[in-house]
Amino acid sequence: MTDQKKNIRPYAIALAVLAGVSRLMPHPPNFTAVGGSSLFAGARLNGWMAYLLPLLVMAVTDPFVGGFDSSTPFVYAAILLNVLIGRSLVRTNNPVRIGAAAFAGSLQFFLVSNLGYFVGYTDRSAHALMLTYVNAIPFFGRTLAGDLAWTATLFGLHYFLTRTIAPNESAPSESASSQRIPATA
Repeated sequence: MTDQKKNIRPYAIALAVLAGVSRLMPHPPNFTAVGGSSLFAGARLNGWMAYLLPLLVMAVTDPFVGGFDSSTPFVYAAILLNVLIGRSLVRTNNPVRIGAAAFAGSLQFFLVSNLGYFVGYTDRSAHALMLTYVNAIPFFGRTLAGDLAWTATLFGLHYFLTRTIAPNESAPSESASSQRIPATA
């Protein structure tokens, strides 16, 4: 099999797209697959596709779920940061590391996206910034719950699929990546 064929991961692509499109289905407020799917894309998709796919899914689905506003660039930046956090999971299936990354992704999304919301205010005082974050705390709980649930679902499904149907898509193990190849003289 060529290196190029090894880099194509149809099951990972399908899971990331399906999770992103799930935004269009009824769901509790802020309990979406956006964080989990962008983290998953960063961990299981290669190169530019890891970054492009979550942005493309957002751009296609946003008009159906509220459209675009002044905070959209911040939301998209937070999604790209989630992909970047996901890149640290390329060689692992460790649930603790994946859960910690999901928490970090949720936290940075909360901070970055609410900064974007604040930028749209006419009152840009420190008090207004503080109120923006305080008022957003209830949304953070639902975002965190959604990110943890969707991250577990996506990584779990992919793990199952790569053990049963598509072993060529499995993540390289941490032990394989940490083994040193002896230098030759």
